[in-house]
Amino acid sequence: MVKKVKFLSIILAVVLALSACSSSNSSGSEGNGEGASTENSGDQKKVKIVYAGGKDVTSATAKTIKAFEESHPNITVEFREMPSDSGKQHDAYVTQLNAKSSKIDVFEMDVVWPAEFAQAGYTLPLDRFIKQDNINLDRYNQGALSAAKFNGKIWALPKFIDAGMMFYRTDFVKEVPQTWDQLIAKAKKLQGKKGMDYGYVMQAKQYEGLVTNAVEFIAAYGGQIIDENGNVVVNSPDTIQGLKKMVQVATSDFVPGNVTTFTEIESNIAFIEGESPFVRNWPYQWSTANNKEKSEIAGNVGVAPLPAGDAGHAAALGGWMAGINKYSEHKKAAWEFLKFMTGPKGQKIDAIYGGHAPTILSLYEDEEVIKANPYFKKGGFQKALESAVSRPVVPNYQEVSQIIQTNVSEAISGAATVKEAAKNMEKELKAAVGK
Repeated sequence: MVKKVKFLSIILAVVLALSACSSSNSSGSEGNGEGASTENSGDQKKVKIVYAGGKDVTSATAKTIKAFEESHPNITVEFREMPSDSGKQHDAYVTQLNAKSSKIDVFEMDVVWPAEFAQAGYTLPLDRFIKQDNINLDRYNQGALSAAKFNGKIWALPKFIDAGMMFYRTDFVKEVPQTWDQLIAKAKKLQGKKGMDYGYVMQAKQYEGLVTNAVEFIAAYGGQIIDENGNVVVNSPDTIQGLKKMVQVATSDFVPGNVTTFTEIESNIAFIEGESPFVRNWPYQWSTANNKEKSEIAGNVGVAPLPAGDAGHAAALGGWMAGINKYSEHKKAAWEFLKFMTGPKGQKIDAIYGGHAPTILSLYEDEEVIKANPYFKKGGFQKALESAVSRPVVPNYQEVSQIIQTNVSEAISGAATVKEAAKNMEKELKAAVGK
């Protein structure tokens, strides 16, 4: 009888031990669904995740990872450098994610990629994580955040923001033009003064930069190309009015005669060599124009929002975001890193050491951030960011962009009227997006 009791006791102990192991394994596993996993980064085993992004010539990425690991001792982060060229980086991600690879956990995305990657099933929706951790999305620049939304869900979080802005010569411009009509008048007046061959410089070559310029003109007059529901709305009076103003500027005598060959590079050169009092470009223009070794106008540079149309100021949204690989085996740890990197601490590090403009608005009041980037405090810079609007949010953005480029180019060259270009775009875009 005693032996039988001992035997049953041993069996019971084994069952309890197996049950405990099963419970432990379950609570530490990664979920494969859309929501938050149950992995705990606290007292359990250490986890290594891989963060993929383009080459960082600053110390910002290394410092961000170091700060994260110090506050999350059970998670280590390996940075995997991807191609610097955004097109090649995009294709590298597509190759890996199309194969359902779990080799990367968190990765950078250009602002025009989230919808495409969401549609393809490459990224994890973040809504449940955001709700679970009470992330206040109001703290972000809403233009930047809008690029992360697709089909009612959030697929990424903004890292930093770029937006189209107008830079000007403070030694010639005392009153900054507030509208496009005022800019046209001022550009005509200043052209020819002290070696300035032009009155305004923009990007009008048939490439992605043409799309950003078009989006700005269209939005300034209340128009859209594709609305938030994915409907093609390009053939509208407001959009046509914005495109007419763009064509008026691009074909005027005060822009370079070969403006249809101008990208950001040519625009930057013309401005820093003193050939134009105004230029439309991205935030980096400030630092290049104030570089005393390369710029002829250093110290005489101002920044302002692009001129307004009937609906106000508008700036094409640029910048980068980050999301989580749907096939990651460490989704919870990946979320912890993404949350840190795109949160106040991570964006502060990136602003100070990387020079990037934060998407969290409160950081523009941070003394350390402003000390590292004094032009962030300029009223014109902040107003430009506040007016940021996203390019069409569609899963086949590359195809949509090409349609816009082709038709806007034809309107500028005179191969088609603005109304014809809008009508053609409407037809081609509806075929491309199905709406």
